[in-house]
Amino acid sequence: MKVFKFGGASVKDSASVKNAGSILAMYPNEKLCVVISAMGKTTNLLEKVTEAWVKQDVTVLELLSGIEKFHQGVSEELGGAGKLQIKQIMNEIRQQLQSAPPSLYDAAYDLIVSKGELLSTAIVSDYLNKNGVANQLLDARKVVITNESFRNARINWKETTSRITAAFDDANPDQEALITITQGFIGSSVSGQPVTLGREGSDFSAAVFAFALDATQMVIWKDVAGVFNADPRYFSDVVKLEHISYRDAIELAYFGASVIHPKTIQPLQNKNIPLYVKPFNDPASAGTLINHFTDSKSQIPSFIVKPGQVLVSVSPKDFSFVAEDGLHTIFGLLSHMGIRINLMQNSAISFSFCIDDHPEKMKRLFTALSGDFTVKYNRGLELLTIRYYNKKIIDKLVDKRAVLLEQRSRLTVQLVVEEK
Repeated sequence: MKVFKFGGASVKDSASVKNAGSILAMYPNEKLCVVISAMGKTTNLLEKVTEAWVKQDVTVLELLSGIEKFHQGVSEELGGAGKLQIKQIMNEIRQQLQSAPPSLYDAAYDLIVSKGELLSTAIVSDYLNKNGVANQLLDARKVVITNESFRNARINWKETTSRITAAFDDANPDQEALITITQGFIGSSVSGQPVTLGREGSDFSAAVFAFALDATQMVIWKDVAGVFNADPRYFSDVVKLEHISYRDAIELAYFGASVIHPKTIQPLQNKNIPLYVKPFNDPASAGTLINHFTDSKSQIPSFIVKPGQVLVSVSPKDFSFVAEDGLHTIFGLLSHMGIRINLMQNSAISFSFCIDDHPEKMKRLFTALSGDFTVKYNRGLELLTIRYYNKKIIDKLVDKRAVLLEQRSRLTVQLVVEEK
């Protein structure tokens, strides 16, 4: 069993869907689980639909109409693939929009945004079946079971593994073809509520299926040649990493590398399942292999630039130490408000941390902290992360800018600097 994941860029239009079909046709007589994201920018557009619904904005149906026309257009170019399913899913969304949204915004988000993957898989599955690539469509919401942490649901591994294993059992009457198409990013809570696994969570979904199925390998099909030591959109002198370790991959993903979702590696590493990142426009190429690679001689400096950062410093008003009880309060608020720390450091009477610049969340956080703490912050910053750093790379990236905070370990350095 192999698990493939096709992201939004790899199924963004009819030509991309045809290309995905060509890739799958390269694996005849092999059992495949194919995890697919929403098409192109559909998730972004459905987020706008959700915002309009919650605000009771009259533009909500107009926004939805644009999404429907896009998918209908792709369907027509593919000979009507998924036409009936598109109509059904759109009617379900319209019916949902006629009711009052849940009081919790994240619950409303998951109700609407989760439909993007259902649309894409309906089209892809039907197109493949009509063009000689036999497959069955599996609703991920029936097998990926989670808690009710909307927009960032946590997997119930025991129940999910049991359901996925049963769904792919050869004795299952629904398993008529070697290829199964399913959705990334979405699942259901134990009580049956639709949930999502976090933005760009389809990589993680594929890893969940790979783990449950004891896959021989997982492949992420991307619009890049593999994993690079820096983002090729911003740097011209990048190097493709032919082979990297699970540890390096998870470190780079956690610090902000956009090629792989941060949660993807752990379930693969636990069962020693190799991960390939390969280009969908050149499927025969080697791409990048991620496994238990440990060759220290080939460690190439990798760097990540994360713009739009805020450096926050919190000090007790009574000039007391920042001890465990104070940190407990701070971390509790950050967790409750869904604010992720990208870098942190403390002194005797101050705790500093770097976070993404979300004005509304920061306003709520600062208000909550202001009772017991003095809060200072700097905006307009970048977080530079360098794995396997050296002085030359540091000097090049910092480029004479002021460094507000620096933290080093044996292999990684992080620096908060002013944006260029």
